[in-house]
Formats: sequence, structure tokens, C-alpha cells
Amino acid sequence: MDRTVIAYVIYLLVSIALTVWVARTLSRNGRVFLADVLHGNEKLADAVNHLLVVGFYLVNLGFVALYLSSDDDIADTRGIFEALSTKLGVVLLVLGVMHLGNVYVLNRIRRRGLMEREQVPPVAPQGWVAPTAGA
Repeated sequence: MDRTVIAYVIYLLVSIALTVWVARTLSRNGRVFLADVLHGNEKLADAVNHLLVVGFYLVNLGFVALYLSSDDDIADTRGIFEALSTKLGVVLLVLGVMHLGNVYVLNRIRRRGLMEREQVPPVAPQGWVAPTAGA
């Protein structure tokens, strides 16, 4: 078997395994965070979590597929390791950026929700006004 094909197979196996592992970790641990962001609405938190995981898979696996091809022929075992280290390093960086982007957006949503919950009127109520007969 050609060394380039061997490198492709190893790259795909490791990249897909890493993507699945990161997605499962984010899904499992992000569910609690989403429930807090969405004010305890568990059903909505599960739905948003599932949509985020699907989007994560689509973006990352699409990138892995696009980044698969290589113009260089791999001549020896050292070339396999060099090609894999470059490709897997880029995939890991993309996974990290995607993770940080998700956390940033969810944190912004959470902070906005906390600010809305903590809002108090600028002046305490002064009393009660009886309704008018015309209204």
C-alpha cells in the first residue's frame, strides 16, 4: 500500500476520533451550562445542545475532509509522521478554536441573562394608584 494512503487512513481515523471525543465532552459538560443559560429549561437546553453538537460535527468533519488531500508524495516513514503531525496539529487547532468560539457565545448569552435577572427598578414603588372609572 502506498505510504500516502497509509497517512490518509491514519489521519482520518485520528481526526474523526478526536472530533467525536471533543463533541461528546462538550455535549456532556455543556448541557449543565446551557440549562443555566436558558433559565433551567431542560428541554430547550437539550435541543440547543444537540443542535450545537450537529453543527460542531459538520464544521469539523467538513474541515477534516477538505484538509485531507496533499500535493506531496510521502517517500518514507518519517514523511508519514511529518505529514500527520502537520495535518493533526491544524485539526487540533481548529477544534480548539471551535470550542473557544462556542464557550464565548454561550458566555455572552449567559451574562446577558444574568443582567436581565438582576435588573431592579431605579426607584422603589411609592404607592398604589386606584384605577380610574374611564379606563
